[in-house]
Amino acid sequence: MRIMDRPEYASKPKPMTTTADATVAEAVAAMSERNYGSVVVVDGDSKVVGMVTERDIMKRLVNAKLDAAKTKVADIMTSDVRVAKENDDLQDWLRIMSNDRFRRLPIVDESGKLVSIMTQGDFVSYTWPQLIDRVTEQTKATVSNNYQIFLIAGGILVYSIALILMLRG
Repeated sequence: MRIMDRPEYASKPKPMTTTADATVAEAVAAMSERNYGSVVVVDGDSKVVGMVTERDIMKRLVNAKLDAAKTKVADIMTSDVRVAKENDDLQDWLRIMSNDRFRRLPIVDESGKLVSIMTQGDFVSYTWPQLIDRVTEQTKATVSNNYQIFLIAGGILVYSIALILMLRG
């Protein structure tokens, strides 16, 4: 399934953006106001050039004892940001995000302009019903293919319980 095919994708709010020359104080104020954990850094054409997360602020600003009012977003942003296209496979990206250990994925259109952002939580909530269906199907297939084994195991279990009850009685 493509990322853009999820019904929830169309209703996601526009991602929060800033420019690389904004101050970290400005970015933090915007993040705090909207209760966001990250802000996407874009250029004048709305193309992704970086991202600032709460972790970036903690490690690269607070821990380095920098002044948020004087420090530019460019100085603390993660610049090697992975981006996906709207037509990319949703489950492929969930796997990549999990393996490469990042939680936010900017989504760009065919011209490379930012259109949305997906979090690992978004992907998990979108794929959760499919995962339940797969587990259910696998369980049904396992039980039906191995019916005799379950019948024998159940018989042994019933016999054992009956034997224990008779010995106690």
